Amino acid sequence: MQVIRRRSLTFRLTAWIASTATVILLLLGILIGQAIERHFQMQDMNLLAGKLTLVQHLLVDAGEKHAQRDLSDLLNDSLIGHHGLAVQVDSPQGTLYRSEKLAFPQEMLASSSQSELQPFGFSLPDGRMFHAISVSIPASGEAASYVVSIATDASEHMAFMRSFSVTLWFFVGVAALLTGLAVWVIAYREMLPLKRIRAEAEYITAQHLDQRLSTENAPQELVGLVDTLNTMLARLEEAFARLSGFSSDLAHELRTPVTSLLTQTQVSLTKARTPEEYENILIANVTELERLARTISDMLFLAKADNALMVPHRESVSLRGEIDSLFDFYDALASEKGIRMVCQGEAVVDGDRLMLRRALSNLISNAVRYTPEGGEIRAVVSEGSDKVSISIQNPGPSISVEHLPRLFDRFYRVDAARQRLSEGSGLGLAIVSSIVQAHGGAVSVSSSGDMTEFVIELPHTVSVQSA
Repeated sequence: MQVIRRRSLTFRLTAWIASTATVILLLLGILIGQAIERHFQMQDMNLLAGKLTLVQHLLVDAGEKHAQRDLSDLLNDSLIGHHGLAVQVDSPQGTLYRSEKLAFPQEMLASSSQSELQPFGFSLPDGRMFHAISVSIPASGEAASYVVSIATDASEHMAFMRSFSVTLWFFVGVAALLTGLAVWVIAYREMLPLKRIRAEAEYITAQHLDQRLSTENAPQELVGLVDTLNTMLARLEEAFARLSGFSSDLAHELRTPVTSLLTQTQVSLTKARTPEEYENILIANVTELERLARTISDMLFLAKADNALMVPHRESVSLRGEIDSLFDFYDALASEKGIRMVCQGEAVVDGDRLMLRRALSNLISNAVRYTPEGGEIRAVVSEGSDKVSISIQNPGPSISVEHLPRLFDRFYRVDAARQRLSEGSGLGLAIVSSIVQAHGGAVSVSSSGDMTEFVIELPHTVSVQSA
């Protein structure tokens, strides 16, 4: 298996910024070098152009007035104090003047022009570099022309550029190293809050979910991340607490019928009994087994809801018809307590008939269980523009405000001591919530005075989703 080598963020920041700074410094060095080189070239061209103008005036003024020797003297005098400057004047008859023994390239002499100055560069075998120009100048009163070639020694300039380049690249290299070092130090210091957050996060375990990450020394860019992580930790703490309570309640719910079954079976085996006695024991065991089976069935239902396996089958469901059918089912139990059951309104939704019937059955069963004798259970179905509302109201003991948000938690009971003895498993309202959420709706509860009301809101058309 290939091992992925991960470089630290500090290393990557240092590499990127140092590389970028190095490239910028290199480009800056190249621009400075080119600017200095152009400056030297312009300086040489100005010098050559000035000497060319002087030589041109001397050639025009000489004409018939001076002999060739006088022209040579004039040119020698004009070049006094200009070391490294070479001048050569050619005519159709041959070379009229040469200040130094410098061989100008023939291609430069052949390309001389009167229209513009063409700079040339050439070097000698001894390593000296020259910048030169060559121009044709008409002779006074003659059709023939002079070819004037002037060159200046650029060796000092070239030596300066070589020295400058070495110095420049040395400082560029040093600056790149210093930049990389400075960036690494800065990045390392700025990453310390991340390391502190990591150290705090390592301390948070299942036993310390109440701990939160500190934002005191975190930079502004990390405050949002730390707040998000703290919010996540709060959700995890709440979920873990609920899961711990759920596990404890589940163990208790399963232990009670199992213990009852085991006790009755052990007692029945202590001595021989009549067939009637064994039959009574088996009937009692069946009751406990049915309770255990209901609890396991409800747990499997909720497990499917938690794992996106509970997808409602869509069909048209008459809510009034389902409620009336459930009222008929619970009529015998309600009649024993003198409870009246009334349904108002009508609406049709697109949902799973069996699942919605189960949710309504759980709410109506709770209402019948807690409604006092002679009370009235009222179901109200109302239809809005985009949703349908089902309200189940029943009189009875009010529920404290602190209990309302947790009524739909699994195994949660307002009166745990009394409810342990009832037939309910504490999962009915949790199943109601899962079914309603699977249909894209919401369920809520309110209790004030002697009246408790559960309200289910469903969309007209259910978008198939899991709880």
